[in-house]
Amino acid sequence: MTRVVALGGGHGTAATLRAARRYATEITAIVSVADDGGSTGRLREQLDVVALGDLRKCLVALAAEGSVLARAFEHRFAEGDLAGHAVGNIVLAGMLEAAGGLVAGIDETAALLSAAGRVLPATVDRVALKAIGAGGEVNGQVAVSNAGRIERVSLVPEGCAPPDEAVGAIEAADQIVIGPGSLYTSVLAAAAVGPIARAISGARAQRVYVCNLRPQIPETEGYSVADHVAALERHGVAVDVVLWDPSMGMEVGEAGVRVVARPLASPSRPVHDPVRLAAALSDLLGSDGPCRHREGPADVDAGTGSTVG
Repeated sequence: MTRVVALGGGHGTAATLRAARRYATEITAIVSVADDGGSTGRLREQLDVVALGDLRKCLVALAAEGSVLARAFEHRFAEGDLAGHAVGNIVLAGMLEAAGGLVAGIDETAALLSAAGRVLPATVDRVALKAIGAGGEVNGQVAVSNAGRIERVSLVPEGCAPPDEAVGAIEAADQIVIGPGSLYTSVLAAAAVGPIARAISGARAQRVYVCNLRPQIPETEGYSVADHVAALERHGVAVDVVLWDPSMGMEVGEAGVRVVARPLASPSRPVHDPVRLAAALSDLLGSDGPCRHREGPADVDAGTGSTVG
């Protein structure tokens, strides 16, 4: 068994899940539910549910190959009262109500899609994202994504709880993959749940941070790899190794942890390629295995892209 946990949200974690399908035998996604924009934001207000959009993206990433239903989940209505809504968000909202609970509803939707893994919310509570930065306090994920020079994010209400299954998956994992994705509004929006961060810090698994290909403006404008790692550390999220693609021009800096350079970007557009990401992640797991928690300065191989040991 190779148990992989992916933490974050949105398109970044969906790419990680597509990568994990190539080498893992058991996959769990732990997904932020703090979004308040678009279809997700409207459903939150109308139905009093958690944010559904990132859950939908991750379910689709794990769906059976060639699934027409998965394609339908991503379809957005163009007209009428449902204009802008994704079909999958509507189905998820109905499944939560029919199943009588958040985790049960997501599990039933995963079964409907013949998903190759499990998707869990980072918290079962209906939460909002809050940030503190140079400009003061900012509330709501959309507002935070448009703020720069962020120091810390947290969830409101404080003390929100993850499902027990999420903490259990982290404790049983062989590899925990954090990111890629918006650092504060996806990755740390999931890791800001206290029991999640503590479980990661105490995990026996290999903890990998997949760094974004380039800074996200304005959220992480000017960030190096070291700045990303420092932000994780400020939120109590410890990692053992960072995967970084130097081709997009992001600087490394003094990361303080092992950094491995690999080609990760898609040849056709600036997003992580699941095939390349799978090769890099499986190589890391195969070369070092779980339970290693290496200490010491960063090791960088920006030439061949081979893992540095």
